[in-house]
Amino acid sequence: QVQLVESGGGLVQAGGSLRLACAASGTIFSIDALGWYRQEAGKQREYVAVETSDGLKDYADSVKGRFTISLDNAKNTVYLQMNSLKSADTGVYYCGGVINSETAWGQGTQVTVYS
Repeated sequence: QVQLVESGGGLVQAGGSLRLACAASGTIFSIDALGWYRQEAGKQREYVAVETSDGLKDYADSVKGRFTISLDNAKNTVYLQMNSLKSADTGVYYCGGVINSETAWGQGTQVTVYS
């Protein structure tokens, strides 16, 4: 069984930076893609960024130029470097992806950006 565990969330002032990490553990044969999603209280979960196992990266328009996703295949870990944070970036950040041809989700880590 595969588990995804996020870390790195916290409280940060607007304009600041945070780096999230998501480590996959368990019996892993293949990681097709890992990405990040976020959910603000009372709203639907939204897509943030994804990286495929062959290095293709994609970002939501709202984070382009500010966030960078990085997948370390050797460590089965995906990172999200978040710079120039805004209050609109506040939410629970979830790691999700396709591992062993099945969808997996983490439990989330809270990011709060204050002005």
